[in-house]
Amino acid sequence: MHRGKPVPYLTYFQNAAPHRVIADVRQSEQASWFLRKRNRNMIVEVREDVEAADGFHWLKLTEARGLLRIDDLISMDLRSVLACMPFGGERHVTRPTSPCGPTTTGEILSWITAARSRIEVRTEQVPLAELDQWRREPAAIVHESGRFFDVIGVQVKASGREVGEWAQPMIAAHGIGLVAFLAARFDGELHVLVHQRAEPGFVDVVELGPTVQCTLRNYDRLPRDVRPLFLDEVLTAEADRILFDVTLSDEGGRLYHTRNRHLLIETDERPDHPDFRWMTPAQLSGLLRHSHYINMQARSLLACLHALSASAGPAREPARGAESV
Repeated sequence: MHRGKPVPYLTYFQNAAPHRVIADVRQSEQASWFLRKRNRNMIVEVREDVEAADGFHWLKLTEARGLLRIDDLISMDLRSVLACMPFGGERHVTRPTSPCGPTTTGEILSWITAARSRIEVRTEQVPLAELDQWRREPAAIVHESGRFFDVIGVQVKASGREVGEWAQPMIAAHGIGLVAFLAARFDGELHVLVHQRAEPGFVDVVELGPTVQCTLRNYDRLPRDVRPLFLDEVLTAEADRILFDVTLSDEGGRLYHTRNRHLLIETDERPDHPDFRWMTPAQLSGLLRHSHYINMQARSLLACLHALSASAGPAREPARGAESV
């Protein structure tokens, strides 16, 4: 415990019984950065008036989603929670002519289970001094190639937090990351291409991620044949095929100035690969009712899909809605 000031509104989630619980599920964080780190994502609907404390403000749900179009404004944790909202805006970006599309949810679950049974990832904690190709410098732990990330130390002073001052290590990435969904319409209904990913920090070996998830700088000196699949399709997309394009910050409590460009790109192609499947946003939302199926990067993009479905006007003039957060 940090022994600081109480966390505002925490009791609404610790004792949610009097209220309507819309979502309550544990989800992974970035499994290439964190070892088996999970957060409980909750959405609780309250019936009574709740006053906004200092540093808080009530927003309509459509306003919060509209703000996702602005770089570095909506935090990663809020994006994860917004992604857990039921996907109710398909009418704006999809024509729901079929409940499942080319792959049923049952088939997706079997596909994930088969991968978890087939793939073995063994993660063993070792002393930092024994990490191959990593070295300790006076101000950081760095990779000898100068790529990937550094582990740095920071001294923090902050107002409005439970504790006003502290010191901690942080991970500082090299370069802006890229997370992207290729999107296509099947019988008029929008689908996105998900990738079955195995990462060292996952609790259960495999989760579904974006079509492309990478940091370009890590590949700048490598042969093209080791680049992520579909990266060229994302990088060379025509402007009129880009449905959503925004750069958003990662979790700021442990990651230092780490950001990802988020892209939703519509394509007429129907790539077929055993590690990828087409899914509707509603199918992704359905899996988010359960733990450890959709990774953080895909949840962040799903929040952008929510924003796409809710927005009919300019990015900085969010539409009005009935629900507030």
